[in-house]
Amino acid sequence: MQEILDAIIAGASGEVRRLPVPDCYRGVTLHADEVAMFDGVASRDKDPRKSLHLDQVATPEPAAGEVLVAVMASGINHNTVWSSIFEPLPTFGFLSRYGKASPQGARHDLPYHVLGSDLAGVVVRCGEGVTPWRPGDEVVAHCLSVELHHPDGHADTMLDPEQRIWGFETNFGGLAELALVKANQLMPKPGHLTWEEAAASGLVNSTAYRQLVSANGARLKQGDTVLIWGASGGLGSYATQLVLNGGATPVCVVSSPEKAEVCRRIGAELIIDRAAEGYRFWKDEHTQDQREWRRFGARVRELTGGQDPDIVFEHPGRETFGASVYVARRGGTIVSCASTSGFEHTYDNRYLWMHLKRIVGTHFANYREAWEANRLIAQGRIHPTLSEVVPLEQTAHAVHLVHRNLHQGKVGVLCLAPREGLGVRAPELRARHETAINRFRSGRVPAGD
Repeated sequence: MQEILDAIIAGASGEVRRLPVPDCYRGVTLHADEVAMFDGVASRDKDPRKSLHLDQVATPEPAAGEVLVAVMASGINHNTVWSSIFEPLPTFGFLSRYGKASPQGARHDLPYHVLGSDLAGVVVRCGEGVTPWRPGDEVVAHCLSVELHHPDGHADTMLDPEQRIWGFETNFGGLAELALVKANQLMPKPGHLTWEEAAASGLVNSTAYRQLVSANGARLKQGDTVLIWGASGGLGSYATQLVLNGGATPVCVVSSPEKAEVCRRIGAELIIDRAAEGYRFWKDEHTQDQREWRRFGARVRELTGGQDPDIVFEHPGRETFGASVYVARRGGTIVSCASTSGFEHTYDNRYLWMHLKRIVGTHFANYREAWEANRLIAQGRIHPTLSEVVPLEQTAHAVHLVHRNLHQGKVGVLCLAPREGLGVRAPELRARHETAINRFRSGRVPAGD
């Protein structure tokens, strides 16, 4: 592995095709025999530092249409949090089902699960039939793994019944020194970014793009007002940028002054600190407080000069969904991609049907959408938002921070890269965007609780 790393750092990535690939590598794993370790423990108190391991695992051989990538950097996403606390269910069930689908899928059904749905790195080996990519190519990956054997997937791959999120519903993910991906997951690494910056955007930027911009999402247009929950986080920070870049107005909802400052650095002006203003949308575990919906809606209109949101960018789920349906404008759209605060949503349907609103569900992105989102990064129109970069050895702690919402922006992980700042191949473009890139780097998260 050291020879491969030396060649990449020296800018001689093309040499990796001549170098041996090791029989094993380090990866962040879950163990199947530990899935019951948090039984009876409240979700918030489940500690990823207990469930996540850094193990030596066997190197998989790329099959037809697959690529083995030397991972320079990766990132933490909420699906890694869910995996680490075995919610809503252990991911080994996904691996078992994939294992039954085909001989190729059977390789994924193992007693350990290598996690991670982001990467920036270098192709080291290609399976049979892979023609667009070759060893030495510097790439980033999006996380849609799809078989494309079913007609439903050919108009939109996200509708394929055999689509899976790589590193969550498949094995051999990106929080590792090597990763196994399908060739149609790869995109060119933006040359002006470092490895850790390039890895930060794959999942969250593509998800936000489909959710907001795509015809499969909310169809953002110039002049729209967009309410963005968690606007300083790994997903929300890209949503905020896409809204600004598309000529619309973000209303950013955050939970601290520090997170509000992140949004201001991105360029947002309309910000609600929900903690400081004391919004409590639930009276108790079973009852929502519609007075708080109205108070929140009045605050949004105060900031926007009387405008209700054309689009509500939803991902917290249970805690906020009732308020989201209420505050969207008549004929507006609530677009949802996740439920980080709970999967069971309750809202007053009168505000949906009588005011002609729409709820749109989206999930990650298809290859075209991910490619377009990556192109905006490569053009310097959208920038990575990193709050912390940790070595692979500290991944479990980083996942714990995201689980406890102690992060701002995206948390990156150095896998093979020995330090931050490596991998810039387009220094002139870097110089042109250096100020913006630095502005979008969030404040550091704490080293401990």
